[in-house]
Amino acid sequence: MEFFLGSIKQNIARMRDDFSDDAVIAAAQLAGVHEMILQLPAAYDTPYLPGNTVLSPGQKQRLGLARAMYGNPRFVVLDEPNSNLDGDGERALMNALSALRAASVTTVIVAHRPSVLATVDKIMMMRSGMIEVFGGRDEVMQRYTPAGGKRLQEHSA
Repeated sequence: MEFFLGSIKQNIARMRDDFSDDAVIAAAQLAGVHEMILQLPAAYDTPYLPGNTVLSPGQKQRLGLARAMYGNPRFVVLDEPNSNLDGDGERALMNALSALRAASVTTVIVAHRPSVLATVDKIMMMRSGMIEVFGGRDEVMQRYTPAGGKRLQEHSA
């Protein structure tokens, strides 16, 4: 997750000049990161500087989710969205994914950790650049659980 020189709110707003504080806060609330931001030294005005240790990797990842949700997107791609998250961050991510689904936002998740797959409709697993299996979540999960003889972690990419 890369951030730009600027404040937390500027980063959520993707460094646009015409952003509104209300839209930034709405994205942060949808991503479940609003309360965390309020705990930062200057809240939404906290500056981000390279090498800044104010934000943990998990906090950066959660702020990146808010940035992805800024402006009511219709299509969102999340690459390893839960790789650095603790329990609170994982719950916030799951709630955000549910909110995106409820808003009919098409969401593509690239993940190796299967816990994030609980909110998806379909799963496509790839191996060596080829589609190995594609189908409904329940069908694929059943096929790739210990009862189905394979472990999902070993086959997802």
